[in-house]
Amino acid sequence: MSQWKHRIEMAVLLIFVMVSVAAQVRGVVTDSVSRERLPYVSISYNNKGVGHTDNNGDFYVRIPDGCQTLTFSSVGYKSKTVTLEPVDGKKTLNVQLIPDNVMLKEMVVRPRRERYRKKDNPAIVMMRKVLAAKQRNRLEDNDYYRYHKYEKLNIALDDINPTSLNKGVLKKMPFLLDQLEVNAEDNALVLPVSVKETSSEVLYRKHPQRKKTFVEGIRSSGLDDLFHMGDVTDGVLQDVFADVDIYENNIYLLKKKFVSPISDRAISFYKYYIMDTIYVERDKCFHLTFVPYNSQDFGFTGHLYVLADSSYTVRRCIMNLPQHTGVNFVEELSLKQDFQQMPNGYWGLAVDNMSTKIYPFKNWQGAVVRRVTRYSDFSFAPIPEDDFGNARLVETQPDAYLKDKAFWQDARSLPLTQKEAEMDKFVKNVQKTPGAKYVIWLLRLFAENYVETGSEDRPSKFDVGPLSTVVSSNYVDGLRLRLGGSTTANLNPHLFFKGYYAYGFKDKRSKYMGELEYSFEKKAYMPFEFPRHSVAVSYQSDVMSPLDKFLTMDKDNMFGSIKTTTVDQMMYFRKLTLRYEYESFSGFSTKLELRHNEEEPTGKLQYIRNDGAATPTFVHRLTTAEAALTLRYAPHETYINTKQSRHTVNRNAPVFTLGHTVGLKGVMGGDYSYHLTEASFFKRLWLASWGKMDVTLKAGAQWSKVPFPLLLMPPSNPSYFLQRGSFNMLTNMEFLNDRYASIDIDYDMNGKLLNRIPFLRRLKWREHFGVKAFYGALTDKNNPYLRQDADLYLFPTRDGETSSFIMERGKPYVELMVGVHNIFRILQVDYVRRVNYLDHPGVNKHGVRLSLKLTF
Repeated sequence: MSQWKHRIEMAVLLIFVMVSVAAQVRGVVTDSVSRERLPYVSISYNNKGVGHTDNNGDFYVRIPDGCQTLTFSSVGYKSKTVTLEPVDGKKTLNVQLIPDNVMLKEMVVRPRRERYRKKDNPAIVMMRKVLAAKQRNRLEDNDYYRYHKYEKLNIALDDINPTSLNKGVLKKMPFLLDQLEVNAEDNALVLPVSVKETSSEVLYRKHPQRKKTFVEGIRSSGLDDLFHMGDVTDGVLQDVFADVDIYENNIYLLKKKFVSPISDRAISFYKYYIMDTIYVERDKCFHLTFVPYNSQDFGFTGHLYVLADSSYTVRRCIMNLPQHTGVNFVEELSLKQDFQQMPNGYWGLAVDNMSTKIYPFKNWQGAVVRRVTRYSDFSFAPIPEDDFGNARLVETQPDAYLKDKAFWQDARSLPLTQKEAEMDKFVKNVQKTPGAKYVIWLLRLFAENYVETGSEDRPSKFDVGPLSTVVSSNYVDGLRLRLGGSTTANLNPHLFFKGYYAYGFKDKRSKYMGELEYSFEKKAYMPFEFPRHSVAVSYQSDVMSPLDKFLTMDKDNMFGSIKTTTVDQMMYFRKLTLRYEYESFSGFSTKLELRHNEEEPTGKLQYIRNDGAATPTFVHRLTTAEAALTLRYAPHETYINTKQSRHTVNRNAPVFTLGHTVGLKGVMGGDYSYHLTEASFFKRLWLASWGKMDVTLKAGAQWSKVPFPLLLMPPSNPSYFLQRGSFNMLTNMEFLNDRYASIDIDYDMNGKLLNRIPFLRRLKWREHFGVKAFYGALTDKNNPYLRQDADLYLFPTRDGETSSFIMERGKPYVELMVGVHNIFRILQVDYVRRVNYLDHPGVNKHGVRLSLKLTF
């Protein structure tokens, strides 16, 4: 078991170079009376700040040659200067500060149980001046600017014990010892496993506002070479470790919103203390520290260094994640930003360093993610419109991955470490290790849900999958086996085929699907990569329930087979589709479809004409021919690609959709002529430390007279697993309408309440609330109960009992949800309560639903 654990830890990502370091001092600062550890103590040398203690009072600083003393200072304590004794190697100090009541004008700060006051607080007075000057100090106050941006992202296994690399299966990989290096921040041994460099040019215009990033060069080695997951890794890391702008009121980081220390509401969120006046390089600055009023809220602790002049410009900002913040997996996070004066007098960000220690679970191997960014070559001259190019926010140059050494020597603002430069050699050594390729293959199989048919020397031209659909079940098929796959761009970067064959052992019938798609844009691997511009033709012969069209996952997913109720009203269908799709960089997309569909009811679903005949007139086949147009607008939406599909990186962009479908009677045997319109709107609302709220609005109308299979019904999810956008307690086709409106509110408070309950606080559970409502109506022309009409069908029944209903006037269907997520850091459990329409047959008043939700 331990061998497999070592193999997985090695192959999944995270493994580091011995480098010489300057003199270092590490230790702890405590209260001389209470022996309590003291956080946020300032450490300086010759009036120059060299560091500070962390949340636990520990510190680690690198000191310049000739440094013989360090000064420790903190509000409420007497400053203490410590003489450094000559010691070979590292120096360890245990510093004790003596409490001292310190009077700052009329504010008394005591070492313990201090009463923080805003009134007449000089730190608050200064922060008000910083906030007042914030806007005029922003780089975006200029009409134009452009600069060069260099970013290096390094992933390394944290705190490696060299002796562990000489045990078990790792003993066969002596090159791991050669890959170790020292983390300069805490002097721990780390093992770099991935490094990525990006060189970009950023352009900005104030009126009309426009910002564009041109990615000129990308170089990566390590993890991406082993697992071929570059797009997924890049997308996730760029979203989780997004660029930090302290001038924004809220900082998006770790997929959460944190209150900036210079936010407009920062004074009500943070406590500020004036520490001293020090020099940052050659600039005299006021040194302030800040901490959240409540350490469980999503804020930072840290230091602000404000220029000691009338501009009140932030010269340096150091931020740390408080130890008790309810963030998953992150043991430590620190950010350091230095601002430098530009030729036009503005102060712009020049240095941006971020370091994060991530530990998935207790006693698991952790990783250090380090991102260093440098900004240079600022220009404020007018920028021609043509320089911005297309509407895309980020544009990667076609040759970005092909840049030579000469390009990187010029673009690289920081040199690579020896081990970063030798990362390709490390990857080759891993690949040569006996058994490593099989471990990597299994891990990729689990992560991608597909099996590649290629090899290291011959890229896969056809991928088999998805594997989660190989075995499933439903009422008609019984046990269902399915095998499918798709071609890749390695076969043809423009022409793609995908399909499957399935067999049901209960009905003993074959099902199949095939699709041929031509992409006008050259693709890297799959046709759905953004932006999509393609034409496709598909044919599908299968069985489904009316609810399957609302699924966000494949209807044959094995987890979807586990349902809370039996779905026995189903249909066989044969569908031919011709599709044209176009997506633009502005976020606007268009989809045009021509569809021909034949449905045959099966299971307990019947189509019976409402003609009043003594003997029921069964309809064995319903044929439709349709033309559909869908418009979608989602500005600034970004994606990551996987083998199965693409996924939105974050859901911060508003999404508008509008669709219209026209039924064509007489075309290819179409039975009905009709018009159907649907619209939807989605928006995520960030509430800072109060979490986030997702709001979805939908409305639709079937304008024509049609039988019930062509009416509108609320999306229902009969599975035990939650599905976004679906009702959890509705049965199959429970309400039939030709007009509807719905609202779905999902509120994640991110532990705002539970973090204040002592016992539950330790569990890091996060509360979750939701409400869904659906209101529909059925006009007289589509109501089979009002008159006999052969064009309409009788509403469905099950065993002689009505199973579909018309909603009561003025009475929407409502269900409520309350739950907890972040259970064991991955599980979400929700209690769902159906509020009304409880007299319908086969309904449940309440239920429990599950979901796997992995988040920071």
